Amino acid sequence: MLPPFTTRDLARTSVSRFCGGIVLTTLVGALALSTAVFAAEAPLTLAEAQRRAVERSRQLSAHDFSVTASRDMAVAAGQLPDPVLRLGVESLPVNGPDRFSLTNDFMTMRKVGVMQELTRADKRQLRANRFEREAEKSLAEKSVTIAAIERNTALAWLDRYYAEAMAAVIAEQGTQAKLEIQAAEGAYRGGRGNQADIITARSALTAFDDRASEIDRRIRNAKVMLARWIGGTADTPLGGKPATDAIRLDVAELESQLAHHPEIAVLAKQEEIAATEASLAQANKKSDWSVELMYSQRGPAYSNMISVGVSIPLQWNQGNRQDRELSAKLAMVEQAKAEREDMLRAHVAETRALINEWENGRERHARYQRELVPLANDRTAATVAAYRGGKAGLADLLAARRNEIEVRIQALQLETDIARLWAQLNFLFPQQGFSAHWTINRDTK
Repeated sequence: MLPPFTTRDLARTSVSRFCGGIVLTTLVGALALSTAVFAAEAPLTLAEAQRRAVERSRQLSAHDFSVTASRDMAVAAGQLPDPVLRLGVESLPVNGPDRFSLTNDFMTMRKVGVMQELTRADKRQLRANRFEREAEKSLAEKSVTIAAIERNTALAWLDRYYAEAMAAVIAEQGTQAKLEIQAAEGAYRGGRGNQADIITARSALTAFDDRASEIDRRIRNAKVMLARWIGGTADTPLGGKPATDAIRLDVAELESQLAHHPEIAVLAKQEEIAATEASLAQANKKSDWSVELMYSQRGPAYSNMISVGVSIPLQWNQGNRQDRELSAKLAMVEQAKAEREDMLRAHVAETRALINEWENGRERHARYQRELVPLANDRTAATVAAYRGGKAGLADLLAARRNEIEVRIQALQLETDIARLWAQLNFLFPQQGFSAHWTINRDTK
């Protein structure tokens, strides 16, 4: 048996270890919880929202399936047609003593054969090439979709960001309006004001509340649109605003850059498809032959036979068939080319107009920040000082407040418009691959 002091020491040590384990477990749990909370509350940046939207899109999966289908069809189109198995009975008597006999009459033959169309290799290659161009067109359409997803996600993100910024301005002014009501009531109780000032102040607060309700609707709608792209994480607090004072486009080389716009690329692929079909129509002016091998079995008293045949289509009216088809396909090539060139001109004009609006908006916003907003703040500060000194009425103060909030809201609305224009310009192309593609294009030139 252990001595008493040894037993107490062991008990004390066990308790210490037990308590230490609890503390350690608690610390680990707290650390894990804080990490989870931090991860859950990580701000939603614009880039992260766009990444989630692209990953979540089912449109991109549809384009991938289209690419797979076209490439499978390209492999199938490059093969020879399936051979044709031919079975039959020839010269079967239908009356007389040998009727319906397969062996008594020397002319009766049971036949089995196979026929193969020998499609020219260049035709099969052109048919395969056409489906390869379809696959490339689907990839170009996928780029169009990615750019649209990134652009629409950016617009929804920016709408929510600026709606929340406007809500903050309204909330700040609403707090000031409540203080002005308290001041008006205090002045009225002290005999320095009248009841009309209290009513005016309360009316101003009601107007702020109504404005706040409108802004709240805009926030909810912006969240709905953002949720359309990124799902249930649309309520996550937003991160910092991206820099909207620069775009990826080079104004000096705008036409060259827009020549590789995804929508222009789709039309370029359509032009290539039309050109391939025209080449196929040209190749169809040379007909494909078919060969046939037939084995014929007769009665036991007669010899069996084989037959070999060749089928050659007679293009006796090429002027109204093959030539017309070729002419139609060549016309479709010119149609696709004209549509691509017209869309490029339209894109260049629309993009230049957007750039002009964006630059003008930045100039106006700088004026607001430099002059109009500070002047409105100074006017409010001066009116507050005059009101406290008894040189201005509450109506003057409320008018100054309304003017300040209008100017600040106008500045925010202008900044919203600038940001939306920036998103439309900056995401004309998908983010991934634009810089590398443009660098390669410039090096080639």
